[in-house]
Amino acid sequence: MFQEQRREKIIELLRENGSCRVKELKQIFQVSEPTIRQDLEAMEQSGLIIRQHGGAFISNYSSFASGIQLERHINMEKKALIGEKAAALVNSGDSVILDSGTTVTEMIKHLLGKKDLKVVTPAINITLALGKEPSNHIVMTGGEFKAPTLSLTGDNTVHVFKDLYVEKLFLAAGGFSLQAGLTYPSFSDLPLKRAMISSARTVYLLVDSGKLEKILFASLGCLDKINYLITDAGVTEDYIKKLLGLNIKTIVCA
Repeated sequence: MFQEQRREKIIELLRENGSCRVKELKQIFQVSEPTIRQDLEAMEQSGLIIRQHGGAFISNYSSFASGIQLERHINMEKKALIGEKAAALVNSGDSVILDSGTTVTEMIKHLLGKKDLKVVTPAINITLALGKEPSNHIVMTGGEFKAPTLSLTGDNTVHVFKDLYVEKLFLAAGGFSLQAGLTYPSFSDLPLKRAMISSARTVYLLVDSGKLEKILFASLGCLDKINYLITDAGVTEDYIKKLLGLNIKTIVCA
């Protein structure tokens, strides 16, 4: 991997996790610690990150936590359509798992009028929004805090899913590929995503068309576990047919 590609991937990881250790980056990219330190030094000089002893964090880290809102990313209009369509699949009284991230967060404004929801989520912002309705029952996972996604992650998040079974999971992904399946910038999320998928009867994957055939470092696979893919009109008819060949139905938001 070329230097600029590696640095772009490091930024992706930091935007997902908030911070990373030099030793973790060394293992992920299979380069020496001095190489990683040189990368971080150059990125700090560009104002993208702030270095700390043994690692670095994204330069606007504190703004996420203090504002209790997610950073707005590209394709927000498409994400808004996907979120609205996904919310229409939720009825009062449903039991659901809601993943963290910008696309799933776009569902929330359309769920506020629904009652008696039983929700499991790793997302703090989703918990606060839906917890305002007294008839809702909200369960938050434990784990390590990730400021950019206002969520909890890591091995400790999976314990809540033991013996748990819900009707619907609304799942996010960093990328989706017909070969690699679900992919993410960080390996730390994989246990949580796997546990959520195992605990749901129906799995809805929410990804905008810009993430289709985008492959990130950490691959979860699980193509056979996805029931529906909710995406925007940027998906092609040929791609929809290939998804159907994998028993994945596509819901297109026009």
